[in-house]
Amino acid sequence: MQRILDGMTALPAIVNNARLDLVAANRLGRALFAPVLADPAWRANHARFTFLDPRAHDFWPDWDRAANDAVAMLRTEAGRDPFDKVLTDLVGELSTRSGDFRARWAAHDVRLHRTGTKHFQHPVVGDLLLSYDALDLPADTGLTLIAFTADADSPADAALRLLARWAATQNPTAAPTGPLGAPRSSERCAMFQTCD
Repeated sequence: MQRILDGMTALPAIVNNARLDLVAANRLGRALFAPVLADPAWRANHARFTFLDPRAHDFWPDWDRAANDAVAMLRTEAGRDPFDKVLTDLVGELSTRSGDFRARWAAHDVRLHRTGTKHFQHPVVGDLLLSYDALDLPADTGLTLIAFTADADSPADAALRLLARWAATQNPTAAPTGPLGAPRSSERCAMFQTCD
């Protein structure tokens, strides 16, 4: 799977398991999700990041939607496999550490997300509105490949190209510093020589 991901160089792609662990990514996927991957103290998990990392409120401009989606997907998996100890432990951790998670978990919302749009406020390239498609991997039950795209010649397309240049010169798993590490526009210009 990693070889396939590494061959996908033009768009960000990641693989999640049903517990929302980010288990694999291509270089551009690691760059896109750099804030999620930044804390080495725990395995990269979208729900854990969303509810326990204060940077998530900046990374997800519509944090409520991201939080609702994460809980609904975990709730779906709990219905599929109620005896998954790792999932039970994750839900227990999030329930004890986050009132926001606890309230959403009690709502019992269940839904799958196979296609749609995600809105990011990326620390390096700023605002990104990307389409995504999720594909189950039949050979690896429980794993889903998610690919992100932008319309040609759109601001998001330009931002993805900028992100690819950044990822080629940086360690994309080391999130930038600062308020989500966003460089000032003058720093971004100097970094990528993109300004007049």
